[in-house]
Parts: sequence; structure tokens; C-alpha cells
Amino acid sequence: MKSGSCLCKKISYQVNGPLRPITACHCTQCRKQSGHFFAATAAHNDDLTIQGEDNLTWFHASKDAERGFCKFCGSTLFWRHAEEDFTSILAGSLDGKTGLKIAKHIFVADKGDYYEIEGDVQQTS
Repeated sequence: MKSGSCLCKKISYQVNGPLRPITACHCTQCRKQSGHFFAATAAHNDDLTIQGEDNLTWFHASKDAERGFCKFCGSTLFWRHAEEDFTSILAGSLDGKTGLKIAKHIFVADKGDYYEIEGDVQQTS
């Protein structure tokens, strides 16, 4: 089991199942919301339990996807697609050591010009 929370701890969650390796998303929406790129793992919706859901705000960033964040401290915690059965979880919100690694970078054509992507991890435009 893995757990995590927002900064003010008004929202916490547990994952009782496997976590996907980290995907680093460099799209404009992720960069605008976070100030950099998103680094997210994911869990099947049936494996994710959220406490303090009344403190969670979902922003519909597009017709197909929404982003979940704490309405008190602003911590971005989740991303989910309307037609998928998993929820992406921001890696920085997990407690303790995760054992996860970045497996791929996506939307690299949109990345900021102030940083470079290093290493030989898969990259897609």
C-alpha cells in the first residue's frame, strides 16, 4: 500500500494496488498548472481511496480530462480522463520512498525552453 496527501493534509489517499512507472508530461496545461512539468504515476480507480474528498476540487481542463487539487492549499494531486479507469497521481504527493522511476516523457515538443530532458528515457512529441 502507498499513501499520500496534499500539503495541508486535508486530503489524503491510499493506493491498494500497483502504481504505474512515472510519466513526465511537458504539455502546456501541466506546465501552466504546476509551474514546471508533471511527474505522475497512476493507479486503477478501484485501488484508490481518497479521504477528505469534500476538500478536493476538480477543474475540467478539457472536454475529456479533469485535474484534482486541494481547495485549501492548492496542491495538485490527480489527473483523470473521462473514458479511462485509472487516475494519475502526482508523484510528489506520495509519502516516503516510492521506488518509482520516470519511464517516459510526453508532449516534449511543448516543453519549456529553460530546461533540457537528459538521459535515455523514452520521449514522445
